[in-house]
Amino acid sequence: MEFYRMAFLKFKGENIFDGIQFIGDKVLITDEDGEIIDIVETELAGDDIKLVNGILSPGFINCHCHLELSHMKGKVEEGTGLVDFVLNIVTQRNAPEQEILDAIARAENEMLSAGIVAVGDICNNTVTIPQKAQGRIYYHNFIEASGFDPAFAELRFHRSVEFFREYSRYYALPVESNSIVPHAPYSVANELWERIINFPGNHLFTIHNQETEGENEWFYNKEGSLTHLYEKMNINVDHFFPSGKSSLQTYLSKFLKNQSLLLVHNVHSSKEDIDHARTVTIADQIYWCLCPNANWYISRQMPPLDLFMSENCSIVLGTDSLASNTQLSILAEIKKIREHFPRVSFETCLQWATSNGAKALQMDQLLGSFDKGKRPGVLLISGEENITRLV
Repeated sequence: MEFYRMAFLKFKGENIFDGIQFIGDKVLITDEDGEIIDIVETELAGDDIKLVNGILSPGFINCHCHLELSHMKGKVEEGTGLVDFVLNIVTQRNAPEQEILDAIARAENEMLSAGIVAVGDICNNTVTIPQKAQGRIYYHNFIEASGFDPAFAELRFHRSVEFFREYSRYYALPVESNSIVPHAPYSVANELWERIINFPGNHLFTIHNQETEGENEWFYNKEGSLTHLYEKMNINVDHFFPSGKSSLQTYLSKFLKNQSLLLVHNVHSSKEDIDHARTVTIADQIYWCLCPNANWYISRQMPPLDLFMSENCSIVLGTDSLASNTQLSILAEIKKIREHFPRVSFETCLQWATSNGAKALQMDQLLGSFDKGKRPGVLLISGEENITRLV
């Protein structure tokens, strides 16, 4: 007996990745708007099956991006280390508005072509609102607050609140798609931390974590490469007293039990850091976001992926920005991972890129897997290299 004689879209590839695992060469059925109807055996799918060469997969989730920096592609020298990279960003990020807007549009087009359906995007201004308001990609806007001098905590926080209100007013999705978040442990004073964590409705956070060894050195003994950053930026650090612990072990307990967190980069995270993360109240709501191409671009280093996998950490993927990457492609991030960690399977990487990412951005009711009723997008992956968006 044949089912599904209605006007649905039916795809059969070499395999289907459903968001968790490969399930074989069955038929994926959607409606014309991309809602998942079912996955069935070929003999139950009826006529008009479109045969395609490659793997069918849900759309990708880019958990960490800086869309606003898209105009900086190729402007920052590779391999300089984080401190010089940050100084270059601060001194070179200004450009004519139209140049910035055009670069943002091109970058979003690039992500769409690369099969990305949702993005966790860092925002230090409101310049990305016009592009995002078109509704072509789902975004969670992480409005970033920074300021290491306590004297400027109120001013910096007020500015972030104003940006938050602008995104909440103009961005197409609900207010819950926006958060005010700390930039990094070394750039947020305690007085600013307090305001960020307790901002009403702040439920989903991200933070740049342990991207350089100098970050840990700063919290251990107030030494290391970050001293150069503070000097160059004329930042008063007299108020700071080192904790004698790693950065993560110093700040992680600041978050509240109902808050979720994406730790981004994690190049210098240790087993002790992971063990500590398990002791905090939000332990089951922590995701470890890896951006391997950006880490290689900036410092020629990679995160300790073997450690994260052996400790069963919840891993997701990001691209970072075009200031620190040559492309905005999750598939390129997977390729970089498998170059450096060849034992990691393509199936595992796809899970990080789809269902894990959707859960991390709290969009898993709609995206990330081929569960019935979701609209995750349908990708065709050919040879682990090429992407075609089918729905």
